[in-house]
Amino acid sequence: MFVVESAIGPLGVSVLGDTVVGVHFGARPGPAGSHPAADQLVAYFAGELTEFTVPVEARGGSEFERAVWAEIAKIPYGEMVTYGSIATALGDPGAARAVGTACNHNPIPVIVPCHRVVGAGGKMVGFGGGLDRKRKLLELEARVALTRSWG
Repeated sequence: MFVVESAIGPLGVSVLGDTVVGVHFGARPGPAGSHPAADQLVAYFAGELTEFTVPVEARGGSEFERAVWAEIAKIPYGEMVTYGSIATALGDPGAARAVGTACNHNPIPVIVPCHRVVGAGGKMVGFGGGLDRKRKLLELEARVALTRSWG
């Protein structure tokens, strides 16, 4: 594991070879990484990267959780979707709370962008890294998306 300093605090990044298998909030200071994931996270927080290309592997989780993580990975940069819309996309419109639980178990936050999932009506609810981190991530993406669209 190596540590990437970010606008939301230190992130511990676990890799197996080239593949990211975990991102952890609030990592203790440790060695910086010389890895494409470190470079991409630094570029993301600098507003220079809007799509991660490092390979990821979400280990563990139930079949439902893995399906939720796959849906989350499809959410475009700077956009948000609701827990309910993910539940509906997975064929169970009543599973919004289960989607929230799956988001909380996402082993690769930021890269697999569970921060882009919000409550009904865009309400800011739940995030394994805390609502302050979620807000900062969403604000970063909104600012970058607006700057890019307005030139």
